[in-house]
Amino acid sequence: MFGRNKNKPGSSNLAANLRDERLKFEVIVNTIEDGVMLIDNQGDIQLFNPGAAKITGWASAEACGLNTKSVIKLVDSKGLAYEDNVNPLLQVFQQGLAIRENNAQLLTKSDKKIPLSLHVTPLIGENAMVNAAVVVFRDVAEEKAEEQRRADFISTASHEMRTPVAAIEGYLALALNPKVANVDAKARDYLEKAHISTQHLGQLFQDLLTSAKAEDGRLSSRPVVVEMSTYLEQTANDLKFSAEKKGLFMEFVNGSSNTIDARTSSISSRVVQPMYYTFVDPDRLREVVTNLFDNAVKYTDEGKISIGLTGDGDVVQFYVRDTGPGIPAEDVPHLFQKFYRVDNSATRTIGGTGLGLFICRKIVELYNGRIWLESDLGKGSTFFINFPRLTPQQAADKQAAEAGSTELAPISSLASS
Repeated sequence: MFGRNKNKPGSSNLAANLRDERLKFEVIVNTIEDGVMLIDNQGDIQLFNPGAAKITGWASAEACGLNTKSVIKLVDSKGLAYEDNVNPLLQVFQQGLAIRENNAQLLTKSDKKIPLSLHVTPLIGENAMVNAAVVVFRDVAEEKAEEQRRADFISTASHEMRTPVAAIEGYLALALNPKVANVDAKARDYLEKAHISTQHLGQLFQDLLTSAKAEDGRLSSRPVVVEMSTYLEQTANDLKFSAEKKGLFMEFVNGSSNTIDARTSSISSRVVQPMYYTFVDPDRLREVVTNLFDNAVKYTDEGKISIGLTGDGDVVQFYVRDTGPGIPAEDVPHLFQKFYRVDNSATRTIGGTGLGLFICRKIVELYNGRIWLESDLGKGSTFFINFPRLTPQQAADKQAAEAGSTELAPISSLASS
């Protein structure tokens, strides 16, 4: 019986085709310079291409069959090993989503540290479980070094140019002061335009400095426990005047457990809301909220600007939503890159450095957060930000540590999570 099946017409062709497909696969994987690795749901390595061997120092024959934690040892910029709850090679099996990691460093077999760009993609089986994962990684040491040289140049040049620009701005302000100088209307018009341009130039240099510091880890940060309901409501009150000045309605939406469409709903009546604690620098976070809000105001001609807050047991989420023109789908993946601006009539008319959203992303990532955009062309855009949520007890412990004392009123007595 088995002999007859083996000799059925076409069976040899099928076997040959399978061998050909496997050969093609092996040729492709083995000629890729990037490291390619297949790990099963036990964390054991099943495939390890020559590119992976070259980067890690482990031979393919050695690595296959070993647990990935023994071969791919990820550490942060301080040399501390990644915990299991943040290790993308482990988290992919928990989350079931593709994970990209650009800030990890690899400890090679000889304990040399190499900066990595790493992408992990889950393979979902018929049982809807992650049965395996494909890992693609590459050595980005040269790219990081080039980025550092660019950042150093930008930082030095921006710092040196800020001083003369500030002096020019100061002299122009004096010239426009009627108590200091008398100028006719035509000259005043020229001076005002020069003053505005100088202010824009000064802002560009400041943004360049901030982006350079964000890239090389020099961005100052003093995180503390922040209760986001109170914080965002106060921030919204501080910002609302710029929206009202343009004739836009401003609202703050607090505490819904579902996604709120602020384009069609109004503020609900006040109810007892949960406390949303997170661990961030409030000054840095204000930069993010202000930047997103100012952009919403600039590009929205009519309608409303909404700041909203929600969350669950693990995440604090807030958003800034507008009823502006929206952003084309092809531009959305590039918005958080340096100097990227959507090319349309509005952006050509409205000035900007193209660094604001890049800086926002860097600040959010400082606190293990995530920022992304959802936009409907012609209807508006929503920027979402997620931060890890602290339980009331975690918040109380951190506050006690900050104060150097445990004699604090327990936060859990103020509100339930």
